[in-house]
Amino acid sequence: MNATVTAAVLLILLPLAFNAAFAALAAKFDYPDILRRPTGEVLERFRQGGSALILLWWAFAMTAVLLAPLAVLLAGVLHSADPLLLSLGSTVGVLAALVQFLGLVRWPFLVPYLARAAGEPGASEARKEALDVVFQAFNRYLGVAVGEHLGYLFTGAWSILVGAAIMQSDTVPAWLGLVGIVVGAVLALCSLEFVGPFERDGWKVAAALTPVTYIAWSLWLVATGVAMLL
Repeated sequence: MNATVTAAVLLILLPLAFNAAFAALAAKFDYPDILRRPTGEVLERFRQGGSALILLWWAFAMTAVLLAPLAVLLAGVLHSADPLLLSLGSTVGVLAALVQFLGLVRWPFLVPYLARAAGEPGASEARKEALDVVFQAFNRYLGVAVGEHLGYLFTGAWSILVGAAIMQSDTVPAWLGLVGIVVGAVLALCSLEFVGPFERDGWKVAAALTPVTYIAWSLWLVATGVAMLL
């Protein structure tokens, strides 16, 4: 399997794996709506999910890792584009994979401990309050700041760079490059959902755009992968 075919397969596999894991979490854990509920309820639902839910979160985190080899492979496949653009794109793509992984990996490793501690018989109110602070602090830091803010920002930037490289290359139709630039720009805009004046409650425009943009981003990846195979 050459680099072009491998990159094409990853372009198709990544969004399929990501959306499958996301849909499974929505069905089994009511994610992401459950994050708006009290910490005690979230941890209780997590504890009820057992090992299957932990493994599902682990699989979801692993989908983020797929972006790293994809970013590197695409730089080689689109070799006729500007070398500086390709180098920057692969670097930003690896960073996007890293921050999204760091944002998600708390769920299969940190949250199980918090859920067990919250479910211990006779847990005092002071202990429950401490667990609430820890859970919410990690949710805001790793979930919102690292996983969402930096994740959306770097993923959007990578999409823009790949789109520009596609338009300079003859590997796939140029219109796919334009789509990547537009979708990437919107995704980068969505990274501002909890920035500045929106820190507490979030920017409603970004909140509405994010799920639609991720669907468009997934379709763009699949379309680009299919085009590479033709």
